[in-house]
Amino acid sequence: MSNIDSLILRTIIDTAHDHYFVVDADGKVRYVSPSAAAVYGISCEQLLASSVQRLEDEGVLNPSISIEVMHTGEPVQLVQCTGTGRQVIAQAHPVFEAGELVAVVSRSMDLTDLQLLQQEYTLLQQRFSDHLKRSQALEQEGATLESELDELEVKSPLMREVALLLRRVAPTDATVMMLGESGVGKTAFARQLHRWSPRHDGPFVDVNCAAIPESLFEAEMFGYRSGAFSGAAPGGRIGLIEQAAGGTLFLDEIGELPLGVQTKLLKAIQDGRISRLGDNQSRRVDFRLVVASNQDLSRLVKEGSFRLDLFYRLNVIPVTLPPLRERREDIPGLVERQLKQLNRRYRQEKLLARSSWKSLMRQDWPGNVRELENWLERAWLSSDDTIHADTPVPAHPVTATANASDQGVPDQISFPTLHEEEGLKDALSRAERTILAEFCESLPSTYAIAERLGISQPSVVRKLKQHGLRIQR
Repeated sequence: MSNIDSLILRTIIDTAHDHYFVVDADGKVRYVSPSAAAVYGISCEQLLASSVQRLEDEGVLNPSISIEVMHTGEPVQLVQCTGTGRQVIAQAHPVFEAGELVAVVSRSMDLTDLQLLQQEYTLLQQRFSDHLKRSQALEQEGATLESELDELEVKSPLMREVALLLRRVAPTDATVMMLGESGVGKTAFARQLHRWSPRHDGPFVDVNCAAIPESLFEAEMFGYRSGAFSGAAPGGRIGLIEQAAGGTLFLDEIGELPLGVQTKLLKAIQDGRISRLGDNQSRRVDFRLVVASNQDLSRLVKEGSFRLDLFYRLNVIPVTLPPLRERREDIPGLVERQLKQLNRRYRQEKLLARSSWKSLMRQDWPGNVRELENWLERAWLSSDDTIHADTPVPAHPVTATANASDQGVPDQISFPTLHEEEGLKDALSRAERTILAEFCESLPSTYAIAERLGISQPSVVRKLKQHGLRIQR
């Protein structure tokens, strides 16, 4: 590398927001960016005169991510606590020469600053929301909004704000992240966003990330050429990303993606190009990306199970859909829409008793819109001409009810105690298997288990396969 190249590289690192460490294979600190001194509480000169082993012993690096890479030879991401009381998320990568580890390059970002930015963003979002409420433009937009929502029922102020925000960003190609509890309608609003967008004539490809095994994800998402692997279909297969060309790709349950898969997805998003398995040629794919999750992705980032750079790439327009208990004004419209669909599907006209409305409006519906629709269908099928609210309403997925045994659900589940030398992860896995095993004996289907646990049916299928369990009846 020429001297000017070295100066350019040094300038890039020194002015970067992240804090960089370069460590020899034996742990000696070769280089640190100037910003690292403020975070770790030691001058650059002291850091350069030390080693990562000594810095870990002194509590400056807690723990040292470079030591972890030196032990495994693999990239590592973890959260560190510094001697100055700050939390940083660090990523480290090995550098090999002729197959031998020669250095470790790590970068860290101060989570304390990130949390302040998130608080500032929340404040700005609240101010934006207040402005919408006061503006005359909101009233004018709201007047035409209902006619544009097709089958969505939006009556509450909270959901009207969400719908207005989606309609405003629909003409762009900005990535939208749908957040909210399971069953709040993230997929339905993603479809509406697609209908509002200039891509409405293109395809809407709905992908449940939890339903695709990690071993098949690359083939399913990127496609493959004929003969790419044993069992590949003759003529190859187009992947889900290519199927979304000219339209919208919706990735539901994005938090379920394994880290290895996240890396491949990030590269495809950044480059806008993909390569089918077995194909040396890359191809450009033009699509709009929308993702959804019922998990706290920022928490997954801190735990190291979700890539920070992917989180930043996806979190462009975050949209949080409130649970049904916070927007009860939407319940009547949802009930009437579902009742019309049931009457049309089963070719019989049934009515909801007027006395039932009070009970329906009082319920918290922890499973949100999905639970409300499922209850109404069960009530429809078990009633005569009039549906009454005394049809049992399912309890909260985590709370046992007095009549749980009548529904084929165990009243209590005994959790295994922590064995000697057993970690929390293994104990939780064993507890999960115990719960699933009991439900496999008492419930008739994976859909029933999913409703009982408050998770998606594909997640149940994946967990049963993971634990080697099957439905018993």
